[in-house]
Amino acid sequence: MAEEEIEEVHVGPCVGSDAVNGGAQPHEEGLPRGRGEGNMFLVWEDLTVVLPNFGNGPTRRLLNGLTGSAEPGRIMAIMGPSGSGKSTLLDALAGRLSGNVVMMGNVLLNGKKRLDYGSVAYVTQEDILLGTLTVRETITYSAHLRLPSSMTRKDIDGIVEGTIIEMGLQECADRLLGNWHLRGVSGGEKKRLGIALEILTRPHLLFLDEPTSGLDSASAFFVIQTLRNVSRDGRTVISSIHQPSSEVFSLFDDLFLLSGGEQVYFGEAKMAAKFFAEEGFPCPSRRNPSDHFLRCINSDFDVVAEALKGSHRISVKMFLIYELQEFQNTSDPLTNLATAQIKALLVKKYRSSDYVAKARARIQEISTIEGLMIEKRHSSEATWLKQLSTLTQRSFVNMSRDLGYYWLRIAIYVALSICVGTIFFNIGTSYNAILARGACGGFISGFMTFMSIGGFPSFIEELKVFHRERRNGHYGIAVYILSNFLSSFPYLTVMSLATSSITYYMVKFRPGISHFMYASLDLIISIATVESCMMMIASLVPNFMMGVIIGAGYIGLMMMTAGYFRLLPDLPKIFWRYPVSYINYGAWALQGAYKNDMVGLEFDGFIPGGPKLKGDVVLTTMLGIRLDHSKWWDLAAVIMILIAYRLLFFVIIKFKERVSPLFRTLYVKRTLQHLKERPSFRKTSAFPSKRHQALHSLSSQEGLNSPIN
Repeated sequence: MAEEEIEEVHVGPCVGSDAVNGGAQPHEEGLPRGRGEGNMFLVWEDLTVVLPNFGNGPTRRLLNGLTGSAEPGRIMAIMGPSGSGKSTLLDALAGRLSGNVVMMGNVLLNGKKRLDYGSVAYVTQEDILLGTLTVRETITYSAHLRLPSSMTRKDIDGIVEGTIIEMGLQECADRLLGNWHLRGVSGGEKKRLGIALEILTRPHLLFLDEPTSGLDSASAFFVIQTLRNVSRDGRTVISSIHQPSSEVFSLFDDLFLLSGGEQVYFGEAKMAAKFFAEEGFPCPSRRNPSDHFLRCINSDFDVVAEALKGSHRISVKMFLIYELQEFQNTSDPLTNLATAQIKALLVKKYRSSDYVAKARARIQEISTIEGLMIEKRHSSEATWLKQLSTLTQRSFVNMSRDLGYYWLRIAIYVALSICVGTIFFNIGTSYNAILARGACGGFISGFMTFMSIGGFPSFIEELKVFHRERRNGHYGIAVYILSNFLSSFPYLTVMSLATSSITYYMVKFRPGISHFMYASLDLIISIATVESCMMMIASLVPNFMMGVIIGAGYIGLMMMTAGYFRLLPDLPKIFWRYPVSYINYGAWALQGAYKNDMVGLEFDGFIPGGPKLKGDVVLTTMLGIRLDHSKWWDLAAVIMILIAYRLLFFVIIKFKERVSPLFRTLYVKRTLQHLKERPSFRKTSAFPSKRHQALHSLSSQEGLNSPIN
């Protein structure tokens, strides 16, 4: 049989190519090859990804006609030079391509086109973590969010400790990850932590984008060995990797080799050296096979060789070695080919090789396996209430340790409150105090709540973590929204009570504990509403800067129509009065604050010794406030707007998850129709570039092995 023949083939002299230490044999005994509970078979056929150009330029092919498969019990390496399309292929397989590219071909998971939120785990290159937590806390919170609620705390702690040991994080387990004001762990330790979070629950299908970047050789080996052990539990593991050492390379079962978006090789990793040897490019002895593969298909080496040859930095000895090897290799036409030509030759040879036939035969075999199902559950097995308590606790800890989230704002609020209190100190009830009270109330209801935008950067960082965990299926949207409100409420209370206590008693607003409590509630809910508004805006904009600009502009409009700068009855009826002022939290909050302070008070008249002015009259005639409803209705209106913003945040996220794929499908159809009409859409080189036109022999690179020799 084909599998038995493959096992007997000697793979050549490359170091590490003989699969060491229990290396993977094709479909070894004990590895799931057919039907099994939870098995994930991933197949992609004729996969092409293009970056459309609707102008006059050519359409760029990021991936071109790729075919392959990944199976349970095996770990696959996607390898290639920088810019070859490794991350694009991973995104395409995981269903996470950016919106401006178009994918063609089929990606099937257990025979079905379904890759929803939570069905796969994905470790990205970017480390998206909460820097205020320790390594142990990060893994522990993730475990409580996802592991079954029936497990005891002792069992969960055991799994956490095992994962920490497995990823070699013992020494940094109790150190903070680090953020803008806290020194934390190294980049390599963060990378290992990101992997630990995803292998915690042993997902059935795991994608990793260059998990060894930033790691030393020993760490990289143990990380890939851990991933290999995960795959041996019947999991499907696919990892892009840039240039692994020979020891790391020997741990992979399968290899998918890319160059410029073209498929150079797909098959068993240990058979890649045999393929290159058969096509006339054998791997020299004592050379890392991955190094050899990349040197054969990366045309950047031509540029480097030419640059070094023409510079004065190359030593005389190296130059003599270079010339000698040029002379020795002139009789070999293949080694004198340029790397770009070698790559094109390998791509052509692979398309007509037995390896393609075997790959397609295996894909056909996978499609005939019966009983394969996709589990309709997310990666979390914890109950909703446990997720709520865990998220609330984690968010509370994050807010308490991040100085910029609330503590700095509390300090600024206290300082500003003292300034307000001294400026409007003991304001009294004279005629001039009427406008002064209005100005003070307008500042507190407007500018003091406007400062809540200062927490936007910290919230953006937390929202990034939410998006990563949400896409990997850790928890739902509703539980996150509620936990965020519950965890922030104590800080909002401290902030509001501090502000109210200072301003209320220094300014001498209307006395009475009930009036003080109303003023505090009004400020708490107003600040919470602004923060909810910022959440909604953050879900709409792509980056932090746009969020701050749009948020500041939006709150500025709310302040202008709140009833202080221009009285509510004087606002233009169309749009500004109806409906803007009615959906403006600031208008309702300011009306309630004015009523709470002035109803029941009496002010001196314009003429000294004249009749007193009742607060009710002042509100209606001078401040344009209607008294046909209670101040508590004003407070209720602010609460409803608060809830509306939170609901809008929920709807926007859900809309992106459910409706965006439909819009994307329409975009793809429209784009494909447009591209088929253009001659530039013909199958050309994936990355046409002038800098790769200079052709130099591969043999010229042999003298550049080491500057020491």
